[in-house]
This record gives sequence, C-alpha cells and structure tokens, in this order.
Amino acid sequence: MPHEKTPELQIKLLGIGLLIGLIAYGIGLLVFNEIQARLVGLIAFLVTMWTNEGLPVGVVSLLPIVLFPTLGIISINATAPNYSNPIIYLFLGGFILAVATEKTHLHEFISSKILNVFPSTPRGIIFSLATTSAVLSSFLSNTTTALLLIPIASFLTSDMQLKIRFILAIAYGASIGGIITPIGTPPNMILLGFMQKEGMEMIPFIKWIMLVAPLASMMLVVSCFVLTFGLKFNQNVREIEDNKAITKDQKRLLWILGGLVALLFVNSPVKPYYNGLGINESVILLGFGLLMFFPKVGFLQWSDSKKIPYEIMFLFGAGFSIAKAFSDTGLASAIAGYLMMISDFSPLFLILCVAALVTFTTEITSNTALISIALPIIFALGQVADIRIELLMMVATICASYAFMLPIATPPNAVAMSTGVVSTSIMARFGFVLNLLAIGLTTFIALSYWQFFL
Repeated sequence: MPHEKTPELQIKLLGIGLLIGLIAYGIGLLVFNEIQARLVGLIAFLVTMWTNEGLPVGVVSLLPIVLFPTLGIISINATAPNYSNPIIYLFLGGFILAVATEKTHLHEFISSKILNVFPSTPRGIIFSLATTSAVLSSFLSNTTTALLLIPIASFLTSDMQLKIRFILAIAYGASIGGIITPIGTPPNMILLGFMQKEGMEMIPFIKWIMLVAPLASMMLVVSCFVLTFGLKFNQNVREIEDNKAITKDQKRLLWILGGLVALLFVNSPVKPYYNGLGINESVILLGFGLLMFFPKVGFLQWSDSKKIPYEIMFLFGAGFSIAKAFSDTGLASAIAGYLMMISDFSPLFLILCVAALVTFTTEITSNTALISIALPIIFALGQVADIRIELLMMVATICASYAFMLPIATPPNAVAMSTGVVSTSIMARFGFVLNLLAIGLTTFIALSYWQFFL
C-alpha cells in the first residue's frame, strides 16, 4: 500500500493543487470564457490531487459533485447521475469476483500454474502477462480482462517492485490489445457507430485487425521493455510452490469463472457475421458478482464487501462528470474552434497534434466519454484540412485507449490502481514514457501504413 502521509504534508500538497488550479484558471481566462476557465482550473486541481495523492483518491473523485454546482459549472442534477454510469457496475461485479478469488485462494493455485508454464525471470513473466492480457482483451473488453487477470498478478511475488510491474504489465497489455479488434474496447465501437451515422464506409472486422495489429505488436514490445528497465534479469520470482491440490471451493469458482468467460465470448458480436447475444457486459459481470453471495453457489458474506475498492468507481464517476462538463459548458466546442486554426498544416503536424491532444486529454477523463466528444470535433477538422477524415478519426480513437499515466484514463489503469499496490505517481512515471512512445508510433503507422489502406 502507498505510504500514509502526515497531515502537514497533506496540507502542503493540497496547497500545491490549489496553486496549480489557480494558475490554470488564469491561463484559461486568456483563451476561454469565464465558466470554461473555471472548469480548466478545477480539472487542473483534480489532476494534481490525483497525482500527488494529497487527499485520498475516493475523496478527490467525489469533489466534482460538490464543486461543479458550487462553482456554477454544471448543476448537481447533471453531475450526480454520472456516478451511476453502467460501466461502474461492470467494475463492481468484477471487484466482487476478485474478492471471491482471494477468499478461496484460487489466485494462489492459478499463479503456481502460470509460473510453471512461463520463464520465471522478471522479463519472462512481464512479457507473458502482457501478452496474455493483450490477446484476451482483443476479444473480451479490456476492462473485463484486467478485472480477471490483475488479482492473479498481485500474488505472483511478494517483491513490491516486481508486483507493481506485473500489475502494470496486465493493465497496459489490456489497453494495448484492446485496439486489435473492434470489440476490444468501447472507443473502437463508438468510432464505427459514428462512421455509420455519418454514412461513411465501415471498416470490416478482418481489415481492422490487419490495420492495427502492427501497432499493437510494437507497443506491446516497447511497453514490456519499459517495465523491465532497471530490473535484475537473473532474479527468480518463483515464490508460490506448486504443491497444493485444488480444493472443492476453488474448483467450483473456477467453473463459474470459466462459464463467465464462455458467456462473454458468446456474447461478443463479430459484425457483420454474428451479432452476439445482445446482453450488456455490465449486466453479465454484476450478475456473476452477485452470484458470489448466493448460498451453496457463492463464497461471500456481506461483510466481505468491505474489501471492494469503491473509490475506483467514484473515480470513473468523476471522469464521466468531467466529460459532461466539457460538453455542457461548451469547452469542447471552444477547443474545436482553436483546432480549426491548424487545419492548414501538414498531415504530419495534424496527426501529431490530434494524437497528443487526445492521449493527454484522455488522462483526465474516461476514454469512452472523451472519444464521444472528440469524434465530432475531429470530423469537423478533417472536413476543412488536407487529410483524410478516416485517418484522423482512427488516430484519435486509438490514442483514446493509449493513455497510460493516470488511473482515470482507461479502465485497466483504474483496476491496477484498485489493488492498492500501484500509486498514481508510479503509474504516471511509467505512463508518461509510454504516452510519448504511443504518440510517436501511432503517427508513424498512420502515415506509413493506414493512409494507404483505410
């Protein structure tokens, strides 16, 4: 767990957050109207507090409910419903399953099996975890993949440095692999829905895979090298001995989890060939989570629910609230207006700008919410710029998933944060490097590959 901070240090960190917020507000007044500048300042304050951890994550995440109405940004009726977004219940179901896995010690059994299959060096484990996560998230949602795998990674070793990197390997692998298919992450599906709405030619399933697989492969390799930087490669991480037979409870939970994975696969559409079952994944995950409390089936009592990291659900509520405020205050439209000023620049500069803007903006709001706001802006920019609209929208969609710095950026980041092992500052250090690499590689692939085949 991150170290507890003294009250004196918390006051200092809170002061830093307020100062940065006021500076951002002053800068915002130069380019936006007064209400929009307030939102810019408040977002800067929230991001600073999430990063320096001067206040608990859950407390910072609930502040928009108080501050948005108080500062006249959006009303409480517009803010509070964002904390009951369906994706939040997907998290709740996943967290309940994770608690059941821990209570039955199934994670220890599975961990021992993983360590018997893959090399037990830090690099071998990191590559195997990231690759497994990426492959699964290309068919399941990246959120679901992270929820299923990260609890297992948490128990592979007691070495805190290794544990942090194992957890991040799964989180980053899930985000990286989520772009491989249209169903891997919500922004992909939002793009296809937007293209259909605008009467644009849809990207077929197989063509999508061929377009993004090279980028995902490169990102997977570089992310693993970043995570293994500074580790001793001859260090053995085999700490869980494979000397226990599976128990009756573990076997029952394993069958339940197997049924969950099978249902998720059957439910996943492969359009235009298969429409799936049409069940919302939030319903599936929450349903299986609640099953853990049923007698003779599950393993939990209500007292076990205290282990659920509710602060992460508040975190995503804050992200959706910020996205709502972006839209309602006109800040999104104002940014779109400024983007029109760069429409005469070269394709390279345009793509770099879009990639960087989306990647770093996604850090302060959920990628699902952001891409819903960004696509109409990018579409309008593409209509007046000397570049294909599809290319710019593809770059924006991929970069919405390739944000690695803050827990609010993508669902896998939030799941990693929920373990209590990964602090925001550690995630930000690794994530900043990966953000820059993602921007560079996405721009390279867009100009050297996508523009010829989109």
